[in-house]
Order: sequence, then C-alpha cells, then structure tokens
Amino acid sequence: MRKEHRPLWLLQLNARINTWIIENKIRPQFAALGNNPAILKPLSLQIFGEHISAGNFIHLIGNRQQPIKLSTWSSKQSQGQINIGHYCLISPGVTVSSAQSIRIGDNCMLAAQCYLSDSDWHGIYNRIRPFRCSAPITLHDNVWLGLRSVICKGVIIGENSIIGAGSVVTGDIPANVIAAGNPARVIKTLNPNRKMLKREQLFVNSEDHWHQMNQVHQFFCRDNSTLAWLKSLIWPRRND
Repeated sequence: MRKEHRPLWLLQLNARINTWIIENKIRPQFAALGNNPAILKPLSLQIFGEHISAGNFIHLIGNRQQPIKLSTWSSKQSQGQINIGHYCLISPGVTVSSAQSIRIGDNCMLAAQCYLSDSDWHGIYNRIRPFRCSAPITLHDNVWLGLRSVICKGVIIGENSIIGAGSVVTGDIPANVIAAGNPARVIKTLNPNRKMLKREQLFVNSEDHWHQMNQVHQFFCRDNSTLAWLKSLIWPRRND
C-alpha cells in the first residue's frame, strides 16, 4: 500500500473542488438531497431518472472502476422511486435500480457491490413488455447489507438486521436478525434490548466531526512536501 504523499494544501483544495462539484453538478440531479453530503469521487456517481432523493449526511464512496449507480425507470403502469434516508453509507459498486419503489431507511449501510432491484424487468412468459413484474423494496432503519448482497423485488428487511456477504434475499427478513445464504435465511437473532450505536452518532455535533477529520488529515500529512509528492509521482521508490 502506497503512502499518502499529497501535501495538506492539495488535500484541502481537492475537498473544496469536491464540494463545488457536489453542490453544482450532483445536487441538481437529485429530486432532493439533504445537508452535508459526503461524496468521494463525485463525478463517478451515475444517476439516471427522476424521483431520486437522499437525506442528510449521506456518504457515497465510489470510483471510476466501481461507480455507484442510482436509476429509476418509468412505464405506463408506474414510475420508479428511490428514497434514501439520513446518515446512510453506500459503498463502491452499489447498484440501486427501481421501476416502482425502493426505500432505504436512516443509518443503513450498503457494502461494496450490493444490488437492489424492485423488478424482474421482464415476465417469465411475456418477455416483450418490460416493467410488469415489479414490487417495492423496503429497508427499515439501520439495516446493514454485506458485500455483494442481492435484494430482490418485494423484499422488506426489518430494523437493525444484517444481511451476510453474497446473500440473495428473495423474501422478507424480520427485525434484529442476521440472515445469510441463497436464498437468505435467518441464522442468528440479535438482542433488541442491547444498546446499538448507529451512524447518526458520528454527526451529533457535525462541526466537531468535520473538525476531527481535518485534524486527522493534518496529522498524517504534516511532514508531506510538494517536492516529495512530485517525486513520488515521477520517480516512485520502493518505500513509497
């Protein structure tokens, strides 16, 4: 793993550029986008269609190789909708595609390459007319989807539940459980009386959170110089 050689001034400039892109290029693509969105590589985000909204403090982590894709489709029967709650985390390569309705509650976490689709897109016997086999998806608050989970049409996942990596969810999952497999089945029950820390705790005082992030950057980049950074690009060494 290469070290972070970029000087602090460059990181701060990049942060300002990202903020400008989010507010001027990304926000207009949403029907609604809440306060303080954090989007890594915002130009890699792929948004298609109408009625896509997200709440406050959403965190989207994408890149050119694994873009996040949010898309809605319309037909004579219905109009797709994607509604993402507050404090959600969406990781690289996640695809959310709706022909009817996909609702993601507050504090949800979607690991890399998850796939959510509320439609089969074509019927089993009639494969000519699309969008006729759709049913809404609902993830209640604080759901965690593991790596490469697949969430199929009509699924409801209860509050606090976790879906194991690589699972294919074809039916409802109750609250406060861990489910895994293909098709996913409940394998463990969580204690609903045990205190659970959610992502919203990170933003109880949002100014403190961003101040702490800035301090982390200052600490790790305190010895970085512009010259050393340029050298690492032009003539990288083994210990870089």
